[in-house]
Amino acid sequence: MSVQIFSPERLMQVILMPQVSEKATYIVEKHNQVIFRVIQDATKAEIRAAVELMWKAQNIEVRGVQVANVKGKEKRFGRFMGRRSNWKKAYVRIKTGQEINFSEIARVEVK
Repeated sequence: MSVQIFSPERLMQVILMPQVSEKATYIVEKHNQVIFRVIQDATKAEIRAAVELMWKAQNIEVRGVQVANVKGKEKRFGRFMGRRSNWKKAYVRIKTGQEINFSEIARVEVK
């Protein structure tokens, strides 16, 4: 596998937020995975590099990344039908014994 170089500016925009739910908590405990909302055009390699860059101080090592495209739901607003946006989520498996601390995100200086 060839090593890809990504710009730090792009990597800092890939991860939008962690997905917090009962299912996400269960997956963290059982499979050592963390679920993130990511931008629509993010690749698995970019997601892996972004996680390792943002938590560089904790020496987080990503073992694997799985992605899923989530379809937006149709919602009703009064008498009008609307639709929520589609989004992408990433299941990031980290090395056994490691834990991501969300309060300690690395600050990357852009040159």
